[in-house]
Amino acid sequence: MRPLKPLIASLVVVAAATVHAAPPGARLEQVRQILARTPLIDGHNDLPWQYRDRTHNHLGELDLRVDQSKLAKPLHTDLARLREGGVGGQFWSVYVPVDLGRDEAVRVTLEQIDVVHRLIARYPDALELALTADDVERIHRDGKVASLIGMEGGHSIGDSLATLRMMYALGARYMTLVHFRANDWADSATDKPVHGGLSDFGRRVVREMNRVGMLVDLSHVSADAMRDALDATLAPVIFSHSSAYGVCASPRNVPDDVLDRVKANGGVVMVTFVTGYVDCRIRKRWADGSAEHARLESLYPDEPERVAAEMKAWDAEHPTPVTSYREVADHIDYIKRRIGAQHIGIGSDFDGIRSTPKGLRDVADYPNLLAELLRRGYSEDEVAGIAGGNVLRVMRAAEAVAAKLTADGVPPDETWFTPDDPKAEAKGR
Repeated sequence: MRPLKPLIASLVVVAAATVHAAPPGARLEQVRQILARTPLIDGHNDLPWQYRDRTHNHLGELDLRVDQSKLAKPLHTDLARLREGGVGGQFWSVYVPVDLGRDEAVRVTLEQIDVVHRLIARYPDALELALTADDVERIHRDGKVASLIGMEGGHSIGDSLATLRMMYALGARYMTLVHFRANDWADSATDKPVHGGLSDFGRRVVREMNRVGMLVDLSHVSADAMRDALDATLAPVIFSHSSAYGVCASPRNVPDDVLDRVKANGGVVMVTFVTGYVDCRIRKRWADGSAEHARLESLYPDEPERVAAEMKAWDAEHPTPVTSYREVADHIDYIKRRIGAQHIGIGSDFDGIRSTPKGLRDVADYPNLLAELLRRGYSEDEVAGIAGGNVLRVMRAAEAVAAKLTADGVPPDETWFTPDDPKAEAKGR
């Protein structure tokens, strides 16, 4: 997601600077001991897009050795705060906008993968590329952040399985099947359905991801497409940054029946910090603000300054509710009760969101959430799993499936997809 998400832009108030009461120090120390043994792996951080948006990918203009919270537009991420937060692994999102054409989407995705590679090369004492679960654990032992790459949206491969394979070769280790809008083969949670879930080609994409060892990410995916992907996959899936629909009925969250299937599949839901998905009071505030903005634009179509002024007044009269790390923990509690703690991870969406929960200001604050879980009675093993151990298990399972398919001689899928020709989906092996 980006600095201004379509559903968030101009509708939320930055809560990141709010002072919060930290959990008791003894629990925070206990968390730090856990994170010394187990890498904390965040499923989604949009720092690479911040470089594109702010500096046209000139890395020297945002120095991660400097405190980036002091900028006029603060970042959630820098090296010191990654260390303070105990981060041992990070999936860096290589998001590109959904309105790009197929070829341009591929090019821009490659440019964003290049950003991640160059960031790693620029800070070799702090970051290292990770391609496997073993890599993550080794890099964590060496005191660095294991840097993984996640593609956010199937439009990034330009409807090409060959491109998918090459993205994997360049280090991409998960792909979110779709983003805010439906693509040519998958439906989005935030768009009108086009395919009734996944098309035949979409199921081929899932199976080819299984074959190469790329994690299937079902965040942003419609509920029907989630179900289709779970039908198709041979490996456990992830939700890189989603929470529980049973706590907040956002289409970006995971319905109960899908949670049940994640348990059977062995997958992981990486609970997000996006305030409107965590707390439905905020989701309602976003919707009300969007409706008010549309009303003002219809009343004053030729008076943008008046629209802006009246919207500013409306915002002042309707402050955004404040949510906290405790509400994030409520989602974790819900998923634990439903399917077990072994199916939970963390996917913040830092540097892709404007507002953050109180007590989760930036990448330094993960220990607050984990200490809250200890306060609620979670065992150290459960907290270690949620921090990163569960994702490592899923990564190893996906690697094992890929190794078996290779050993069984399953060849690359050579299906050639042409969106303008519906019959093209049936072609191939």
